[in-house]
Amino acid sequence: MKTSVKALMLSTALMLGAASGALAQDKTVKIGNLTDMSGLYSDLGGVGSTLAAQMAVEDSGLAAKGWKIDVIAADHQNKPDVGSTTARQWIDVEKVDVIVDVLNSGVALAVNNVVKEKNSILLDSGAGTSDLTNAQCTPNTIHWAYDTYMLANSTGTALAKAGGDTWFFLTADYAFGAALERDTTAAVTKAGGKILGSVKHPLNSSDFSSFLLQAQASKAKIIGLANAGGDTTNAIKQAAEFGIVKGGQKLAGLLMFIPDVHSLGLPVAQGLNFTETFYWDMNDSTRAFSKRFSERTKNKSMPSMVHAGVYASLIHYFKALEALGNNPHDGAKVVAKMKELPTDDPLFGKGLIQPNGRKIHPAYLFEVKTPAESKGPWDYYKLVGTTPADQAFRPLSESTCPLLKK
Repeated sequence: MKTSVKALMLSTALMLGAASGALAQDKTVKIGNLTDMSGLYSDLGGVGSTLAAQMAVEDSGLAAKGWKIDVIAADHQNKPDVGSTTARQWIDVEKVDVIVDVLNSGVALAVNNVVKEKNSILLDSGAGTSDLTNAQCTPNTIHWAYDTYMLANSTGTALAKAGGDTWFFLTADYAFGAALERDTTAAVTKAGGKILGSVKHPLNSSDFSSFLLQAQASKAKIIGLANAGGDTTNAIKQAAEFGIVKGGQKLAGLLMFIPDVHSLGLPVAQGLNFTETFYWDMNDSTRAFSKRFSERTKNKSMPSMVHAGVYASLIHYFKALEALGNNPHDGAKVVAKMKELPTDDPLFGKGLIQPNGRKIHPAYLFEVKTPAESKGPWDYYKLVGTTPADQAFRPLSESTCPLLKK
């Protein structure tokens, strides 16, 4: 009897030791691209974000070092309940370690809560709301490419200082639109401008006529489009039909991406000003990545700022896993390591992640070229101004992120 008990104890100890060893050497990772696959934002993220994630896996070189990394994807349909349910399913059942993209601020804020609860990771490059690293920051979320504070700080301030001192907003009626109008209002007012009014429109609107007539009647010098994707392009097309720009008012696309400009075409989009943190033709590194990306889409698209954010955030995530020596499946621990390491990738260059989870890098104010200025396919932007990384995003001194409280 004593012999069998000893044997059982020895067997149990060996199994526990083996399990502990396996855990210590865990080099498996599962990435979930939670995005808009079929709606108004699908060109900005969608399958392109899945491709960007796959390219990051390939470029990390981890497979050759014994890591097993899988990428899956799902459509959140721009519905917070669908997004949060998918995130729970992924984390609990599919064992997803990190969720990327998450276009749509309402969805992102919902997923942000799930990720914190489950101690997983959200690397957001799709949603714009600055609340992700402000009032609703968590130890599990990093906000990569852009946010509403940066957009307002760059585009809003520049246009207000250039004489666009009266504004009227067309605002998407959900979290992103509200945050973008709020942050742009603050920037314009600080620059000496005045807000004459605003009107909210449903997400994924097809008819902007009544909203544009209100904006036109306001006589505001700048009509700020606090929306994105298909809503922005539809509003701009219909504004052209109404002759709004010809009448002396200027449209400000507060959030635009290169697929939007491509969809509009240069004759309609020319002269538009907006801010991005990534453009495919910025330098040799961005051109090299974008050429590979475009080739894998059969030359249908250049990468958007969202796609660039997915790629770059995962490159840095993989560096953190390598520094840790394994995947601890502990979201807060990995995010802490990501914040500790300086960032350096071919698309955004050198930078850092602040304690509130905000990745900072320069912001670029662009103007869309005229058809005569464009030298070829996708040659759409000219650089108007640059906001340095340490000035582009909300200062920590103004942040209400609870992670910053002593």
